[in-house]
Amino acid sequence: MLNKKDQRLRRAGQTRARIATQACPRLSVFRSNQHIYAQVVSGDGSRILASASTAEKATRSDMANGGNVAAATAIGRRIAERARDAGVERVAFDRAGFAYHGRVKALADAAREAGLQF
Repeated sequence: MLNKKDQRLRRAGQTRARIATQACPRLSVFRSNQHIYAQVVSGDGSRILASASTAEKATRSDMANGGNVAAATAIGRRIAERARDAGVERVAFDRAGFAYHGRVKALADAAREAGLQF
């Protein structure tokens, strides 16, 4: 019997295996109760091309709470901007086994609006 975390990691592994065949950078998202993190990882998984999170000092001063939809939207815009600066315009979305709902969906929608294609 798998616990909740193991089930999420199993789903994440399936998604990452499918993304690995595409050989394009992936936008990986992790959410905790207090923060949300986003990274653009190279196609082979060896390098972090861009990252943004609500745990960054500059971001924490801008928002009171890092664990809500408004914070996720801000991080979505920020990761798209940093990815474009790194020369990445097309990514595969890796939700790390989390449901595409709430903060994860808000981050993805904001990144799309800011110019990332996935």
